[in-house]
Amino acid sequence: MSQQQWDAVDDYFAETLIGHDPALEAATAAADEAGLPHIAVAPNQGKLLHLLALTQGARRILEVGTLGGYSAIWLARALPADGTLITLEIDPKHAGVARQNLERAGLGKVAEVRLGPAADSLAALEADGVEPFDLVFIDADKPSNPEYFARALKLTRPGSLIIVDNVVRGGAVADRDSADLSVIGTRRLHDLIAAEPRVSATSVQTVGAKGYDGFTLARVQG
Repeated sequence: MSQQQWDAVDDYFAETLIGHDPALEAATAAADEAGLPHIAVAPNQGKLLHLLALTQGARRILEVGTLGGYSAIWLARALPADGTLITLEIDPKHAGVARQNLERAGLGKVAEVRLGPAADSLAALEADGVEPFDLVFIDADKPSNPEYFARALKLTRPGSLIIVDNVVRGGAVADRDSADLSVIGTRRLHDLIAAEPRVSATSVQTVGAKGYDGFTLARVQG
């Protein structure tokens, strides 16, 4: 199997099960025009986030790592009219593109992009005593994943879902001797989850348009 084969399969599923979506296509085009890195979730992965949020009955969603707002659109579309999505982004340029994309998609009233280091934004949310989030999607700098997860856990409730993307690292996550900071952060994340009695979790390997990677899904137990 090859990347070309994975791309073809993802294209088939996207064309068959998702189809033409002007708002998402415009968001991708705007991100490309602005020179943002090509690291947003694939369409079928975005649809998975959407379906998980719908299944969860999510009213409040937190995203760590906005980029151009592609995944935020998928998540925000799962919210009821009085729902809330807060997405955290450190880069002003990325945040600007995301705000425009969310507005264009008609989601400006339910989605808020907060600018600043995610750890600081998460701490501020906790200090403000915000209502717990029903679903958290973490897709930011990987060395900080343990901190993001620990802080996100404080902002959830029993029954909430926490999803962490890009945890396989092309298989490098299995290398306990890796010097890659992203791998080290990812392994520390899973050590933290394994020792945390308040969550039940699993990780799934994936292949597709984004290569060989995967995600971790954790349910808050109490």
